[in-house]
Amino acid sequence: MVNAGRRGSGHLRGSEPGEEAHLSPAVARARYHYAVAMTDLSRIIKAYDIRGIVPDEIDAELASSVGSAFVEVLGIRAVDGGPGAIVIGHDMRPSSPELVAAFAAGAAAYGVDVVLIGLASTDELYFASGSLQLPGAMFTASHNPAQYNGIKLCRAGAAPVGQDSGLSEIRQMLTDGIPPYAGPVGLISERELLAAYVGHLRGLVDLRENRRLKVVVDAGNGMGGHTVPAAFDGLPLDVVPMYFELDGTFPNHEANPIEPENLRDLQAAVVLEAADLGLAFDGDADRCFVVDETGRIVSPSTLTSLIAVRELARHPGSKVIHNLITSRAVAEVVTEHGGVPVRTRVGHSFIKATMAETNAVFGGEHSGHFYFRDFWRADSGLLAALHTLAALGEAPIGTTLSSLLAPYERYFASGEINSTVKDQQAAMQLARTRSAEIPDVTIDDLDGLTVSAPRWWFNLRPSNTEPLLRLNIEADTEELMSHIRDTALAAIREGQ
Repeated sequence: MVNAGRRGSGHLRGSEPGEEAHLSPAVARARYHYAVAMTDLSRIIKAYDIRGIVPDEIDAELASSVGSAFVEVLGIRAVDGGPGAIVIGHDMRPSSPELVAAFAAGAAAYGVDVVLIGLASTDELYFASGSLQLPGAMFTASHNPAQYNGIKLCRAGAAPVGQDSGLSEIRQMLTDGIPPYAGPVGLISERELLAAYVGHLRGLVDLRENRRLKVVVDAGNGMGGHTVPAAFDGLPLDVVPMYFELDGTFPNHEANPIEPENLRDLQAAVVLEAADLGLAFDGDADRCFVVDETGRIVSPSTLTSLIAVRELARHPGSKVIHNLITSRAVAEVVTEHGGVPVRTRVGHSFIKATMAETNAVFGGEHSGHFYFRDFWRADSGLLAALHTLAALGEAPIGTTLSSLLAPYERYFASGEINSTVKDQQAAMQLARTRSAEIPDVTIDDLDGLTVSAPRWWFNLRPSNTEPLLRLNIEADTEELMSHIRDTALAAIREGQ
């Protein structure tokens, strides 16, 4: 456990000697005051969630205190004007049930009812938060290895809780001490929502009249193994399942499809099975990656274009969000189909905030996150998968996924390249100085350094947690992309 201990006399904050003996275990645990150094909490409280190694960095006592702080910071109790309840889901990691029980006890001890939905994907938790209009907590570490776990928090309606919308206040409260609460405690109950979640998704994307497709699905032993069978049941799909067994030790490969090596089994299976396509989900199934019928990995930018076209057909003239390292083709396709492209910073909190501000119908990221206005502006890997299947299933017999996507694949991308540097700012400044010397470029600072020319662009962003610079490049030929990549990397790594 991170440097946790009681301050001063060793009593609970706000209690008198002997008072602790009269508290229930849940209340005592929830009111436990952590003397945690800011640097320790900074290591596990990230920009968008709480995540760390169990039990060294995250344990049941910390989870209980986060539950209590969540109630306090968001004003969830009915007497404070909140809904008076929260909803909690969890993934298949061995540590999840204990952490959920502790968080639920900590929240209930601070006066709110708790609805447990059990095993769930992250987007199923978002569905619960949106449909029930309750704040939510999802216990998952997404694609991280088995020894990790974490908590993704949201407000009612699946609105994200990040550093600028509650996480920093929760961290401060854990450091300073959670104010005592002596009012009535909440009730903890269970509720099954998988069928309702699946019904909502299938109401948004109807595949029932489509031509039959053969699809290989790699769930990576994650929550896709729980949600995909329910969502695909009865649809015109012949499913070849891979690694559907829920196993938080990830015995086959990491549940992180953004890394190409974790898609090799799927690629081979698609070719072997002569399937129409393959789908891969990360550990908590909020991200989806696609492999075409040849076994080639489809760029998330291409999927963003495909889904944007479908959403614009339903909502003409709408805005579509794309972050600044998606392909130029996304903005071009959106414009060609009568939509309005809106460029944002990288990160789901920026996407969701911009969607709310602009009423955008859809948003996509290079990382495989896809956001839908009809899904409370939250991301859903399964909804993106259904859109992909529907697009191919609606096409004439003989249409392959690669041919369907060809109009959206217009440029050559480097993928994200990380460079370890001694001084991020010095390396960024050198890249800026060198870029300013190039004719006919524009430079902007929306997120890091973006340098754009008529035939190419690159973006360079510092990591917030490591001494890294992240480089993404795109050009209209592979040769030009390689040249820009090599030139940029030489400047970034000069003197490092």
